[in-house]
Amino acid sequence: MVPDDDRLAGDIEVVVGRLGKPHGLRGELTVDVRTDEPERRFADGTTLRAQPPTGAASRLTSLTVAATRWHQGTLLARFAEIPDRTAAEAARGIVLSLRVPADAVPEDPDEFYDHQLIGLEAVDPDGAALGVVRRVVHGGAQDLLEIRTPDGRDALVPFVTALVPEVDLAGGRVVVADRPGLVTPFEDES
Repeated sequence: MVPDDDRLAGDIEVVVGRLGKPHGLRGELTVDVRTDEPERRFADGTTLRAQPPTGAASRLTSLTVAATRWHQGTLLARFAEIPDRTAAEAARGIVLSLRVPADAVPEDPDEFYDHQLIGLEAVDPDGAALGVVRRVVHGGAQDLLEIRTPDGRDALVPFVTALVPEVDLAGGRVVVADRPGLVTPFEDES
């Protein structure tokens, strides 16, 4: 997401959210939270890196949290750089991230930073090799693991418990409940 020469030594980039639809007229936006510590990551005054989606009207590269509040289970945020609904519409879809120390780990044992997953071997429940996790794709509905198969194909696997029931960081692997067409091709495609 961020070129290596732009990183601070020993820091990594962590995705903490994605901006959703505007709420009201004063530039407030819904946030699809991608962190287990939203109160900490979206604290007033925090500056977040902003990555607009391809083709977006917004050219913002950073956003400073002005205020947040919860409304019916959804985080709403205002940013100093987004003064009104028009600017909020343009900011829709921006992925928000920040730098954390490379040795930081999420408090929740079921949460993982991208760098912890990249490079892990993907295996099926019987231990047969399926490939290697190349990157984590942060989609609108869910995150996806991109797995490079031994034959050089890239497969996208939804990072949900039903399909990825185990992440073994110490063992250097993720277990993927593979189905034909997910990682392994359909028989007629082989």
